[in-house]
Amino acid sequence: MEREHRVGRRLKLRHMEILLAVVETGSMAKAGSRLAISQPAISRAIAEMEHTLGVPVFDRSPRGVEPTRYGRALLKRGIAAFDELAQAMKDVDFLADPTVGELWIGTTAGLAEGIVLSVLERFSAQYPRVVVHLVQVGVLLQYEALRQRRIECGFGRVTDPIADGDIEAQTLYEEPLAVVAGLNNPWSRRRKIRLAELVHEPWTWPPAGTPFDSLVIEAFRSNGVEPPRATIYADADSLRLRLAAGGRFLAIVRASIIRFPAKPANIKMLPVELPTTRRQIGIITLKHRTLSPLAQLFIDCAREIARPLAKSR
Repeated sequence: MEREHRVGRRLKLRHMEILLAVVETGSMAKAGSRLAISQPAISRAIAEMEHTLGVPVFDRSPRGVEPTRYGRALLKRGIAAFDELAQAMKDVDFLADPTVGELWIGTTAGLAEGIVLSVLERFSAQYPRVVVHLVQVGVLLQYEALRQRRIECGFGRVTDPIADGDIEAQTLYEEPLAVVAGLNNPWSRRRKIRLAELVHEPWTWPPAGTPFDSLVIEAFRSNGVEPPRATIYADADSLRLRLAAGGRFLAIVRASIIRFPAKPANIKMLPVELPTTRRQIGIITLKHRTLSPLAQLFIDCAREIARPLAKSR
C-alpha cells in the first residue's frame, strides 16, 4: 500500500503521455517534437518514471527504444486511463448538448451494406449534427481497433465463445444466407425450389476459401449435391445483387440484406432453404470500457432495427 501511494503521488498523466509518445514514434527525439518539448526533458521524465517504479520501461539500442514488458504493461493501462478521460469529456459534451459529437464505429463489409446502413440512416436522421466515422474491417481487426480505442463498438459475426477474453459480444439476430434472382429470371416465378435443381445455373458468391464460401459448400452438401464452382466470385454484396438483378445470375447473400435499403428493387429471394448457413450477428465491444452516451444511443438504434429480424428466425 505504501508503494502504491508513493507511485500514485509521483507518477503523473504527463509521464504517461510521454511514454505513449515515445512508443508511438520510436524515439525520444521524435516524441519531443510531437509534444513540443526538448529531448532532455523527455529523457528526464522517463528516468523519473523508472526511478519511481523501480523497473526499466524502455530498452535502449542504436536503433531506438522499445518498451520492456514493464513498459508495455504500463502502456496498456495508460491507454485505458486516457480513454476514460476522453470518454469523460464526451459525457460532459453530451450533457451540454446531446445532439452533437463524433462517434467511431467498426463494421464488416457485408453488414455495412445491410443493418449498419439502416442504423446509420435512422441515427443520422435523429442526430443530424453527430459525425459518424465508419471503419470497415474484418472482425479480428475490429478487436484490435477496440483495444487501441480507435472504435467504440463494432458489428460482425459473433463466435461463441469469443476466444479473446477482453472482448464481449451481444447477439442482435441470427440470419441464414439466401439465394436471390432478378425478377426477369425464370426461377423467380417458382414457389418451391430444391437447391439441387440450381446446380448448373451461373452463380456468384464470395471468394473460395472464405468463411462465406465454406457455408455455401456446406449448404449444397447438406442437400445431397456436390457444390458447383461460382461463375463470378465477388466480396461485395452490392455487386452480387446487381449481377442477379441483371437476370442471368443467381446470387447468395445474407438474408437480412433483402430487408435493408441496399437491395435493388428488381431482386427476389428464392424459396430455397439454406438452414446450415445460420450465423449470429451482433455488436462487439471491449469489456470494462465505458461507452460514450452517443455510442449507447447508436447501439440502442441498432437493437430497434434488428428486433424484427430476431423475431423472424
